[in-house]
Amino acid sequence: MRILIIEDEVTLSKTLSDGLKEFGYQNDVAENMGDGRYYLDIRNYDLVLLDWMLPDGKGIDLIHEIKSKTPKTSVIVLSARDDKESEIEALRGGADDYIKKPFDFEILLVRIEAKLRFGGSNIIEIENLIINPEEEKILYNGIEVELKGKPFEVLTHLATYKDQIVSKEQLLDAIWEEPELVTPNVIEVAINQIRQKMDKPLDITTIETVRRRGYRFCFPKKV
Repeated sequence: MRILIIEDEVTLSKTLSDGLKEFGYQNDVAENMGDGRYYLDIRNYDLVLLDWMLPDGKGIDLIHEIKSKTPKTSVIVLSARDDKESEIEALRGGADDYIKKPFDFEILLVRIEAKLRFGGSNIIEIENLIINPEEEKILYNGIEVELKGKPFEVLTHLATYKDQIVSKEQLLDAIWEEPELVTPNVIEVAINQIRQKMDKPLDITTIETVRRRGYRFCFPKKV
């Protein structure tokens, strides 16, 4: 599970990031709306912890953008505002939860678990192809495809942004924890694995190479 923390209080964001990592959550930290948009463009998140007031605007203005792009992503607003009107505004604006500062981390953790447990499924269904990121499982016409690890994550990311061209750099940033330590050819290796283990045996094409630009998920497209 991956969480994006958009919070300009450095001490709080570090506390949240370190605490979430201890419980097995991958996370990224943004200190303003601009950085938040950058991460939202390159990665998929199960949940966003969103501060109400940020240096470059109102955090709640991002909710609509998040929900428009990935409706199943849960958003929890963190705010020092303790008035009822602000909470109503955030929830009506699309937030899934509203937590007032200061808060107990254990309580926040339970609220996060609840949202991830009862939130919408991240399963991708395109005609007779089903990709289940949570179980790392792929079904085509009811038959399970053996594709795991990074190739599976690359396929899932491209399928999430179906029909969009995704560059190698974007894939590296979205999937590898330390993209600067790996070379771009790992993407080519992952794409080749997808084609050898999935496309070729099933006689389908899921990913096409767009010269000098990257890759695009193109299923359904017959070979």
